[in-house]
Amino acid sequence: MATVDITKDTLKETIENNDIVIIDFWAPWCGPCKSFAPIYDAVSEKHEDVVFGKVNTEDEQELAASFQIRSIPTLMIFREQIVIFSQAGMLPESALEEVIAKTKELDMDQVRKEIAEQQAKANA
Repeated sequence: MATVDITKDTLKETIENNDIVIIDFWAPWCGPCKSFAPIYDAVSEKHEDVVFGKVNTEDEQELAASFQIRSIPTLMIFREQIVIFSQAGMLPESALEEVIAKTKELDMDQVRKEIAEQQAKANA
């Protein structure tokens, strides 16, 4: 699957309607972003079951601010509408593939249980 542009108008629908969504927060002036783009595009072609989104932080400043993006590129991965990974900096192709494999292996029932436990502790 090729990459798709994500805006504040399409973000919610994209995350709700897809099991795994990976978002690359980038900007046209960012050197590391330009270096990472071909890697991201190549990996996107190998995973038909994953949505690879791109958020141009220049055009979508409000969206980037809502996710507290402070440096780019930043990768964020959603699985079943839960953020399970967020990291600034570009990844080599092998590391991106490894993160995707681990994302697919996650037991999301266990993740939801751990989130509920953390929230219960925070509220206590």
